[in-house]
Amino acid sequence: MQNRITALFNIEIPLVQAGMIWASGWKLASAVSNAGALGLIGSGSMYPDVLRLHIQKCKAATNKPFGVNVPLLYPGIEKHMQVIIEEKVPVVFTSAGNPATWTSTLKKEGIKVVHVVSSSKFAQKSEAAGCDAVVAEGFEAGGHNGREETTTMVLVPAVCAAVKIPVIAAGGIATGRQAMAAMVLGAAGVQVGSRFVASDEASSHINFKQAVLAANEGDTILSLKKLTPVRLIKNNFFDAVKTAEENGASTAILQDLLGRGRAKKGMFDGDMEEGELEIGQASALIKSIKPAAEIVKEIWMELEALAKQPFK
Repeated sequence: MQNRITALFNIEIPLVQAGMIWASGWKLASAVSNAGALGLIGSGSMYPDVLRLHIQKCKAATNKPFGVNVPLLYPGIEKHMQVIIEEKVPVVFTSAGNPATWTSTLKKEGIKVVHVVSSSKFAQKSEAAGCDAVVAEGFEAGGHNGREETTTMVLVPAVCAAVKIPVIAAGGIATGRQAMAAMVLGAAGVQVGSRFVASDEASSHINFKQAVLAANEGDTILSLKKLTPVRLIKNNFFDAVKTAEENGASTAILQDLLGRGRAKKGMFDGDMEEGELEIGQASALIKSIKPAAEIVKEIWMELEALAKQPFK
């Protein structure tokens, strides 16, 4: 399939694997890129020297394009950007911040820049900043999320109508059927996160992968809205946050409750009760752990099969 997204990234399939903390290192990114889609390294959980190592290993594992996701809300981002520029990474996805901050700097280096947005307003700001595309991420998505709580079904067509640059749909997409729906809504491609957490190559702890498989509808909730909204699987930590929020906890109290390393404790170290377990609503549809290449193939073959069928 060829369209504006495949042409932009020089890939075969307009599918992007989200750059998720503690899940998407070089093994996952290279496997997805080798399968014809675009793999992303999630830099949010990495120190600059670790990011450099992952980029170098990804280069060695694939001769196809890959990228790095950079959450702009974290401190010391300039060091990550320096590594990305020095290592000549071809694509950068930015999120959780102002797209104008780094877009022009990266584009001067010949890097394709995509910004993740949760509203048409921020999509227009991204376009004005010079981004090559945007990811319209609905509130079904896992991890850090938009405060607007706009669903993918509403957000994608709204953003497509608001900008001229290509739109990649994200949030709640784990199957070919959902990818097809997103493209019917106007998206030129899809970004898939949660489905790749349950892959062989994801660096997530097996306990977390198994928790994703066990999740049903309603088992994830948008939480920590006074800080940065994040979608979590319910556990002891989530219950503590919920109780604190119901009691009117301040941002300082919530920050103290969150502490440091909470996400690593859950998703990487495997503490399913006291760790922060970031995953999307699509977890309710995920029932198996598979190689990343098989996931890419499965999603795209289902989409292609549906595209050939008349609507029922």
